[in-house]
Amino acid sequence: MARPDALTLAINGLAARIEVAPGDTLLDALRDGLGLTGTRPGCRQGGCGACHVLIDGRSVASCELPAEAAAGCQVTTLEGLDPRLAQAFADEGAAQCGYCIPGMMVSAQALIRSVTDPSLAQVRQALARHRCRCGAHRRIERAVLRAAAEGRDGSTGGAPACRDARPDKPAVVASVDVGNPT
Repeated sequence: MARPDALTLAINGLAARIEVAPGDTLLDALRDGLGLTGTRPGCRQGGCGACHVLIDGRSVASCELPAEAAAGCQVTTLEGLDPRLAQAFADEGAAQCGYCIPGMMVSAQALIRSVTDPSLAQVRQALARHRCRCGAHRRIERAVLRAAAEGRDGSTGGAPACRDARPDKPAVVASVDVGNPT
């Protein structure tokens, strides 16, 4: 058995030092090493979207990315997203079973941060890699449009970076060594 390597990752605005075995994916490191279970395992082949996280602002399937590849990048998980984005999803009744929602919310934040006034077509494109077997896509699309609109009018602020949204609530759990904010 290969010996685990120590790895420092920038997760949700904080430095987290964890041990990863060769071949561990970022999904494994987040869930098993850091206890950040909002990132969901689904197909483990990059096809369902449940495991998406933000890597330097881009929505990426964490099940396809070796953990080591995230070193030096800013990683944002569901736990690091602005809670106001979650509120828009709740207000629209976007979650039925909820399994797909973390990945969809991550991709929604990436879209809203890059396009302040997205069209329905842009929302659909941003969510194209995500699968919802419950059929909640229309409500999810409305939630993304709502979050973007509320961010424009200032009522809820859209979806800023996690450290701006919740500086008093570090997302990295106590089982890891947390250093200074990155």
